Amino acid sequence: MLGSKEDAEDVTQDVLLKALARLHQFRRESAFGTWLIQIAINEARMRKRKLRHGIMFSLTNGADDDGAYVPKDFADWREIPSEALERSEIRESLAKALTLLEEHYRLAFILRDVNELSITETANILGITRGAVKTRLRRARLMLRDILSPGLQQGGQVGLAFKEVRKPWE
Repeated sequence: MLGSKEDAEDVTQDVLLKALARLHQFRRESAFGTWLIQIAINEARMRKRKLRHGIMFSLTNGADDDGAYVPKDFADWREIPSEALERSEIRESLAKALTLLEEHYRLAFILRDVNELSITETANILGITRGAVKTRLRRARLMLRDILSPGLQQGGQVGLAFKEVRKPWE
């Protein structure tokens, strides 16, 4: 997945440390090997994301074949204004859409997807069962999809469809 033996070895060490530190989170719903492989895949993906932003150029190989110096173009590390604007628009639209959800759906979504708590932790905080958390989370995601999708389909413009939200379970 990483294309480099050294990166794969680093990820393997990180996976083993992370698995050891979080062994108490292993739920025995699947085989131990499956759980460990999923951690490895997630770690490899995170490493690829980090490597994509940190492309390195050689500073010592500045001469071409005939010995003339050719300056290197370095990546601009500044934020691209259009991407920053798009992220802020999406963030604002999501915040507005969240206010349209009923509180129990909004809380489940924020605890699980924004704060990245586990299903069990979310259930304990809300005082409900794990199944109820999963149901509320699924319904919240579907309602958010219905609220946000019309705006996202209008040529990339993010807008809100302020309408009655269709409840897919009805």
